Amino acid sequence: METDVALRCYKAGRITSVSAMVFMANSERAAELAKENAIDAGLHLNFSETFTGTNIPTKLRECHNRLVRYVRRTKYTQLFYNPFLRDAFSYSYHAQAEEFARLFGNPPARVDGHHHMHLCTNLLLSKVIPAGIKMRRSFSFWPGEKSWLNRKYRAWVDRWLQRKYRLPDYFFDLTQCIEGNKLGRVTSLANSDTVELMTHPIVPREADYLMSDDFSELLHRLKVGSYALV
Repeated sequence: METDVALRCYKAGRITSVSAMVFMANSERAAELAKENAIDAGLHLNFSETFTGTNIPTKLRECHNRLVRYVRRTKYTQLFYNPFLRDAFSYSYHAQAEEFARLFGNPPARVDGHHHMHLCTNLLLSKVIPAGIKMRRSFSFWPGEKSWLNRKYRAWVDRWLQRKYRLPDYFFDLTQCIEGNKLGRVTSLANSDTVELMTHPIVPREADYLMSDDFSELLHRLKVGSYALV
């Protein structure tokens, strides 16, 4: 189970923060473990997966399922603003934020999103997420890794976020860094800037690398902190 793998990596000092989904089958247990072990946790907003928890209010389940059907239509739906779903996004966000506060005892100080849906245009153009909160930025890429249009769009998203939220300087994915031999460049950036390296320890390749001597040596060369310190 992903919760247990993440906890093992945290106890070994290989990850510093986690993102928590709410209204899911394991949400209650995951929150208790995070609190017991003083793990820095943020809200992992979910608009693309059906809630699997029990006792979901009927109105919330119907509203959320409507969003899931919409965002799953194509990978491009998140790029467009849908005025007919404005209230649904707002309702689902507030319900998830309130449930996070119930589980963890505090409102979320940090937000990211499942499938990065916290960056969908309906949220970017709304005032739903409180200003000043810590937010995960768009992926960082070097010139040539993505199309010119893709990089321009990501730059626009980041500029928009920076007006209202607190962001790390760079954001990378562990698997992409391993496959693209980018960890050296990412490490260099981390010597002078704030870098978030996202990992999913449930993925065997990532778990193996996180627990490896190579990754341990890399961490010892850097100043490592959690999102709570950003």
